[in-house]
Amino acid sequence: MVTMQDVAERAGVTKQTVSNVVTGRIPVRPATEARVRAAIEELGYTPNLVARSLATGTTMTVGLFVPTVTSPFYSEIVQEVEDLLEREGYHLLLCTTRLDGERARRQLAGLSSRLVDALLIAGDRDLIDHLPLLADARFPVVLCAWETEAPDTHPVVTIDYERAGYLAGRHLRDLGHERVAVLASLPSHAGRVAGFRRAFAADGLTIPDSAVFSTPESSAAGGFAAAGAALAADPGLTAIFATQDVLALGALDAATAAGRSVPEDLSVVGHDDIEEVRRSRPPLTTVAIPKREMAQQAIELLLRAVKNGGASTNALHLLRPTLIVRESSGPVRGGSA
Repeated sequence: MVTMQDVAERAGVTKQTVSNVVTGRIPVRPATEARVRAAIEELGYTPNLVARSLATGTTMTVGLFVPTVTSPFYSEIVQEVEDLLEREGYHLLLCTTRLDGERARRQLAGLSSRLVDALLIAGDRDLIDHLPLLADARFPVVLCAWETEAPDTHPVVTIDYERAGYLAGRHLRDLGHERVAVLASLPSHAGRVAGFRRAFAADGLTIPDSAVFSTPESSAAGGFAAAGAALAADPGLTAIFATQDVLALGALDAATAAGRSVPEDLSVVGHDDIEEVRRSRPPLTTVAIPKREMAQQAIELLLRAVKNGGASTNALHLLRPTLIVRESSGPVRGGSA
């Protein structure tokens, strides 16, 4: 096994200098650091993480909670967080609740005794009732992609989801749509639905409960079933808003199955701007969520708190969504509702 002393001898420096380069605790002159890193690369040296944790009091590990990695939205969040942490020299410990409240409780309870320097919780599904388990945690906690009422116990970096729904509704109203349906994961996405309704209410139009189709399955299959039900309930439907892109992708397939052309016969608008929707047929109009910016702000808050000895400011950072118009939405045929 290659040791730190071997690296020091190869680079012509002291063992402490190698330690300073590896841990980043004390700055090293660029030329010296370059020699040390070259020696590490040549010898294939791997730091002993357990020994380093005992010596520094840190693990260089950040925990990340997400509901699932099968969702393209959360898989993109995981990728962003992992990339950001890697640049800062941190490792990622990933936990998934799998939409199981009891599993979430067990994992949170166990994590409080694990060796992590900080914890990022992305998404509030199955977790909000269990946050008190972290009251005595010895590490900072930041919440992101939080959609229910934000707690005042931890910093929150999230999206103005109500405005996201409003942007989708305003877009369809500007295209002349009145007979619309909403596909939503409720109650989780109530804010998105409320924003959509607000856009129509501004023009004196009401979205009745009968036009909101809730689906427990956040997948294309769930969207296909919900869109099929919506089209059967109102054959004169001219537009669908899905509170997740995966639901909207299912709606595109449901439109084809029903013999409806998109966007000539039916406009479809999604939410999230996951990578898949740029390649769908037709490419999906959607409300883009600034996932990279959200992940970056959350990680910056966490690492700043780590450097400050675990202290963090409990504040709400609300990021603004953006409408991305593509080819799945168009004016009502004939130019009027």
